[in-house]
Amino acid sequence: MGNGTRLGHTGPKGTYDIGLESHKSIFELLIDTIKEASEKYNVKILWYIMTSKENNEETVRFFEKNNYFNYGKENIIFFTQGELPMLNEDGKILLSQKSSIKMASDGHGGIFRLINNNGIIKDMKSRNIKWLFISGVDNILVKTVDPTLLGLTIDKKVLAGAKSIVKRNPEEKVGVFCKKNGRPSVIEYIEIPKSLSEARNKNGELKYGESHILCNLLNVDFIEKVGKEDMPYHVAHKKANYINEDGELVIAEKPNAYKFEAFLFDAFDKLDDMVIMRVKREDEFAPIKNEKGEDSPETARQLYINFKNK
Repeated sequence: MGNGTRLGHTGPKGTYDIGLESHKSIFELLIDTIKEASEKYNVKILWYIMTSKENNEETVRFFEKNNYFNYGKENIIFFTQGELPMLNEDGKILLSQKSSIKMASDGHGGIFRLINNNGIIKDMKSRNIKWLFISGVDNILVKTVDPTLLGLTIDKKVLAGAKSIVKRNPEEKVGVFCKKNGRPSVIEYIEIPKSLSEARNKNGELKYGESHILCNLLNVDFIEKVGKEDMPYHVAHKKANYINEDGELVIAEKPNAYKFEAFLFDAFDKLDDMVIMRVKREDEFAPIKNEKGEDSPETARQLYINFKNK
């Protein structure tokens, strides 16, 4: 889970108030959905929250301050994301302080090894949990519990299911589902060639238009298996403040460093097949990524209000 710096917010993104009359934070909006499902199906649904080392303490304090939103401390489990060193454009390791290496989170794909190594998989199995739904913190319309996706995945006898929406346009910054060597896969938006992102079929639809919106249902046994294997890393060009050779703090004004991330969807090629269920954008996808414009608090807030007023 990231911070809300792109929103002009100081603190974990989940603590952000998107401007509703209720002034509920993203965390509270998400847990409202979990509580509704818990009451509907008469079962306590556990919420495992992956934080970063940078924001873990503040996140936990936020939940403590809000009495875990009356859902029970025992039903919300926090764990901390892994990190990797950042490099400058010459391939040298950056420093955050004179004696400290500049680190960055290793991406959501690190979750497999992480929850294997810190005992979370054992905890899930001790509770007889068979399936884990993984989503990002910034989609306030995410349907955390969806019996249709679960039923379809079980019915097709596969170990994973995911949701997609139709890509808005070739430039939308989302990965897209595809098949590589006959196996399910996702091409991240920063890696797909323009010729493929703009390609259309005979009906005029984008050929690669099924967006991966980080709504993934995975079998716990599969997660355990993947957690014992290596995941590839992707390189991202980012802005990073650092300490130079003279011991001075350098404030980055443009991308100047590389971070390495593992993506959750790289595990898909270890599957023979998976379920992809297309859903309506207006019902299940209201991301908050930018301070203004597309995918901003304003657009997400309106989508949320529209959905609740249906």
